[in-house]
Order: sequence, then C-alpha cells, then structure tokens
Amino acid sequence: QVRLVESGGGLVQAGGSLRLSCVASGIFFNFAIMDWYRQAPGKQRELVASISDKGRTNYAESVKGRFTISRDNSKNTVYLQMNSLEPEDTAVYFCHVKPASDYWGQGTQVTVSS
Repeated sequence: QVRLVESGGGLVQAGGSLRLSCVASGIFFNFAIMDWYRQAPGKQRELVASISDKGRTNYAESVKGRFTISRDNSKNTVYLQMNSLEPEDTAVYFCHVKPASDYWGQGTQVTVSS
C-alpha cells in the first residue's frame, strides 16, 4: 500500500522560509520520480517541482531560484525548501508519486502573510 505523509507547513511572513517533508512507503523509493504540487483556493492543482531517481530536478517558473527540491533515499523522504516566500505561494502542498497510478499525500497548508 502506497502512503505519502507530508509535514512542515505553517504560517510564515512574506520573505520567510519553510521546509516541507514527505515520507513515502509502499514504493521502491530509490527508483521513483517524486513531485510536489500545490493548490490555492479556487485554482487548479499545479506542479511545483520534481526530482528524478537520479536527482535531476525541474521547477515551475514561478518558484525557480526560491524553492529547492531534494531527496534522501536512506529515509524515503523528499523535501521542498521554500525561501523568499510570497503571499502568492499560499496553498495546500501535496506530495505525489506515480509508480503506475497517481498517489497523493493528504497535503500540508502553507500560508504566507504580507
């Protein structure tokens, strides 16, 4: 059974930082492409960042230079370091993996105040 558990969200002022974590189980984590998505109120869910099994990363244009995705295969964990946060980053952030089907975590709320 695939399970993704996010943590690390919270309330932060604009310009601040947060680090999200996602612990995965039930998958061959070392071979999995891991993603972070976010969904703001009234908006569609969007891809924020991805990291391949080899560590290659991709980012949405809106977060390039501010967010960093990384992984620790020894802990089955993927991280999202978010710096220089803006009110527009306010959303529920979800961890995602698709070994064969889509799997999502429960989400963690990030709120950035101006």
